[in-house]
Amino acid sequence: MSDSSGSRTTDGSKICVVLGHERVSTLLARHRQLVAEGVGLVEWRLDHLSGPVDVAGMLAQRPGPVIVTWRRPDDGGKRATNEELRVAKLHAAIEAEAEYVDLEPDVAEKLTLRSSSRRIVSIHDFTGTPDDLQWLHARLSGAGADVVKIATLARSASDSLRMLRMVRESRLPTVGLCMGEFGLPSRLLAGRFGAPWSYAADTTGQPLAPGQLDWRTMRDVYGYEEVSPNAELYGVIGDPIGHSKSPLIHNAAFRALGLDKFYVPFRVLPDELLGFLDDARALGVRGLSVTIPHKEGILARVTEAEDAVRAIGAANTLVFDGSKVCAWNTDCRAALDSLTAAIPGSSLTGKRALVLGAGGAAKAIVCGLRQAGAQVTIAARTLARAEELASALDAQAVAWEARHDVRPDVLVNCTPLGMSPHVDATPFDAPALSSSMVVFDTVYNPQWTRLLVDARAAGATVVTGIEMFVRQAARQFELFTGRPAPVEVMRSALVGAARRSGS
Repeated sequence: MSDSSGSRTTDGSKICVVLGHERVSTLLARHRQLVAEGVGLVEWRLDHLSGPVDVAGMLAQRPGPVIVTWRRPDDGGKRATNEELRVAKLHAAIEAEAEYVDLEPDVAEKLTLRSSSRRIVSIHDFTGTPDDLQWLHARLSGAGADVVKIATLARSASDSLRMLRMVRESRLPTVGLCMGEFGLPSRLLAGRFGAPWSYAADTTGQPLAPGQLDWRTMRDVYGYEEVSPNAELYGVIGDPIGHSKSPLIHNAAFRALGLDKFYVPFRVLPDELLGFLDDARALGVRGLSVTIPHKEGILARVTEAEDAVRAIGAANTLVFDGSKVCAWNTDCRAALDSLTAAIPGSSLTGKRALVLGAGGAAKAIVCGLRQAGAQVTIAARTLARAEELASALDAQAVAWEARHDVRPDVLVNCTPLGMSPHVDATPFDAPALSSSMVVFDTVYNPQWTRLLVDARAAGATVVTGIEMFVRQAARQFELFTGRPAPVEVMRSALVGAARRSGS
């Protein structure tokens, strides 16, 4: 089966949950629970079992389709064992007609027994992603594979994109994925590019491979099994990116409106940004949200930009439209709307505002505050950056150490200080806060940063980063889809995630 580009596709890519337990009874019990919860494929990691392993007896009790594997320690296996015994157990799994048996190429060439079992011929590289994935694929295909599996360590976002391209171009069913944080897109987009399944961790234990998401996150947050081969692709780029809640709210919005669109996070290093933009566009990505530290760097690939982008010198939204790369900045309006909503009937004209930070978000907010008539002072840990921004936007700059001397009416944090996991950090000391201030923190994970907790204790009016985040994301959604955003769906998804995380 092919899509319009001629590439092989699958009829419903599955989530395969990987199980590794010491006791057979525990493994089988958990497998039964997963089947009851709707999981259609499970991998048994026999190298985690202790004591004798009766493969045929286990398979006679399996509650659903299973992949049987017994990894060598060099391939991530938990326990070393006699190689002859290991191969014999894999042979027994084929003989007992497990749905799938995962074999290394050298073992696959030795085990000539055929049955209804399908043979996954796999390789695992924990050092990196080889340059010639096509050559590697051909080698595994030649070892009698029904399904090829290639798992490598991603050292950059481009490794994931190369892996996805290889999967798309393969005629034999192929599961190609990259491990680690850089490899997350390859796991999430596996089905979209033709893989019959993608691997996920169970919710009851630790991931058994670097970068595995738990299966509920893949199903409920990303809707993995609902994504069609023709789904339009969107994402968020940044470094780091693991904290981002953009995939949560955009995917919730897509599903609420029944749109065949999919949104994933890409961790992109600054020195690979432009190459990534070119590769992502060639792979079919239609639009991107942009976060730290790329809001300025992306402008090198922009062909059209709204006035706010030109004024600010930074963008947080890209849309690829044919040969055009269009840029917007949705931060500015979102920040001002969040502030004015917190102080109804009050004008920003003449207010003293202190903005902490001098990055892309700070540029957008300073620009908006100046347009609203506020007197703005900027403090950044690098004074030269604060002075450069102040000069460009008719503001003042002070050294970071002097920020507490400003005594602002409005305090806006545009630094990552206080962002998860560094939740005890704050950019502004509690004794310098007062009840007359409006304190706005653009950090949204957690919702209640230490800065906002301190500000609330001081009696200040507080504005959480969630308000700005939802407003800017809603505008991005409209740019991506041409449709009004389901704002309450997006807000509920974000607030729900914050509540579950205790923030």
